Amino acid sequence: MSYVYKNIVALAGARIGCLNLCYIGSVMAKHERRIGLARALSKLGYCSRSRAAELIRTGHVSLNSKVRRDPEFPAHENRDQIAVDGKIVEHQQRIYLMLNKPRGVVTTASDENGRPTVYDLLDSSSRLEDANISKQSWVAPVGRLDKASEGLLLLTNDSEWGARVAAPETHLEKTYHVHIARLAHEMFLNKLVDGIRSKDGELLRAKRARVLRSGTKNCWLEITLDEGRTRQIRRMMEAVGVEVLRLVRVAIGPLQLGSLAKGQQRKLTRDEEEMLSSFARPDIRGRLSLHQHLRKRER
Repeated sequence: MSYVYKNIVALAGARIGCLNLCYIGSVMAKHERRIGLARALSKLGYCSRSRAAELIRTGHVSLNSKVRRDPEFPAHENRDQIAVDGKIVEHQQRIYLMLNKPRGVVTTASDENGRPTVYDLLDSSSRLEDANISKQSWVAPVGRLDKASEGLLLLTNDSEWGARVAAPETHLEKTYHVHIARLAHEMFLNKLVDGIRSKDGELLRAKRARVLRSGTKNCWLEITLDEGRTRQIRRMMEAVGVEVLRLVRVAIGPLQLGSLAKGQQRKLTRDEEEMLSSFARPDIRGRLSLHQHLRKRER
């Protein structure tokens, strides 16, 4: 081996070693960095960040035995001792649930009009006990389904995971079956994909749209979205004067609603959790197909 070649190899090895050290250092720094107290309490799985901020402002939370009233007060999630009403908060068991939300149920924790909420469904579900989940465990919806819509809804106490799955910039696909009070021809389907200007002026597009089945006066469509806009399908249909009879979310990314009965929930499998994490990335090149993901797990 020539002297020059040896030097090139040595320099390359040193560069790789330096890069590895820098990567390890950045990971450690990220792990050790301080975050706001409300966020730290939420990441522990105790409650939502907004609820944590409320508890902190009202004097219920202490950091290293000292009451703090600033939700943004710096804290180490893993090193500092955080307590609520004197009880130390430990890392909670991570919970990832999928629920088949029925029509007429709202996704808020409580409703001033007395309407049923998704939490009423969780409280009445014996499957929580089957899944070894305490009914006192806190979970929050990942995204929303309005009162009139139904189908697949995710709930978790892992706020970071939930934020990644719900983030619009990931363009995670969501698939809906939509019953409309008209027949849909090819021109109408193309219009959904090309874009419809809503009544408030926003241009809304479906990623894909196709007819599932048709009757004499109405039909079922399958519409896939990847933009994460509020009430997007209803606003698109409203803009062109089409009545929505039913709207059911049947998939989020690779996760299918399947045969889960209305009002029932179940825990996600480990593969399902990891698949959603893989698909919920801003860089589409980082996403795995279901087949690729399972093969990767088998290795």
